[in-house]
Amino acid sequence: MKQFFKSENLKIFDQIGKKATVKRYINFCLGCLLLACSYNLFLSPNKLVSGGVGGVAIIINSIFSIDNSIFILTCDFFLLILSHFLLGVEKTKASILGSLLFPLFVRLTAHINVWLELDTSQLLLSAVLGGIVSGFGAGIIFKSGFTTGGTDIINQILCKYLKISMGKSMLCSDGLIVLCSSFVFGPTRLMYSIIVLYIISIMSDRVILGISDSKAFYIVTDKEKEIKEYILKYLNHGVTVFNAKGGYNKEKQTVLMCVLPTKDYYRLKEGIHSIDKDSFFVVTDAYEVFGGE
Repeated sequence: MKQFFKSENLKIFDQIGKKATVKRYINFCLGCLLLACSYNLFLSPNKLVSGGVGGVAIIINSIFSIDNSIFILTCDFFLLILSHFLLGVEKTKASILGSLLFPLFVRLTAHINVWLELDTSQLLLSAVLGGIVSGFGAGIIFKSGFTTGGTDIINQILCKYLKISMGKSMLCSDGLIVLCSSFVFGPTRLMYSIIVLYIISIMSDRVILGISDSKAFYIVTDKEKEIKEYILKYLNHGVTVFNAKGGYNKEKQTVLMCVLPTKDYYRLKEGIHSIDKDSFFVVTDAYEVFGGE
């Protein structure tokens, strides 16, 4: 591909790539730090197990008093060996840094509750705050293209050899760990752990995708001119016209595409219904919108 670009452009592309790589590693370290802080501040002291090797460490620590960071590091080491044989060298490389950095941060932040002196005895408050901070940290890590190793390796192995989706493999591994915690800490802790898991999933998605402040409309209508004029002159937003063809009847038709702020969603929706009750349209969240006027 390099022969298609001028030498000065290649230098610019290399600089962009280096800056992006540095930013990714900084974000990854920040995400691991947030995960470790949440782990030692909210989850571990209250025996809230949200899955992963860290969750297993909480269970083992309560039974055998083994240090959490040492247990996590030991498990990650054996899982990396397993990954080397079952997943290959390249995928194993992607898990090495996280497998080392997360237990290191867990060790460094082991006494964070002494430094901050927060009252984390309220289980509901700890579950909510732990889920928010952990989800934010996990979202930053995933958005940077990294993982923290641990059960992520198990999930990849299950996905590869059992031919199941990553979501199902995560449900199997994390679900089993959370379920096992109920036999050690009781059903009450299990309910709070489920709250943590739910909040983590919501927060990580929000960090990865962002918060949508725009809506994208895809409109199929026989009154193209009227709806287009309504969008342009009444709502003062742009509209793009696509040429399309029906998949069943093969008839040619046009599709109007419009991206507008969420506050104008209801006005456009009602406007379309008023102009053409038989119109068909799809509305999706637009997480990032660039360019245009």
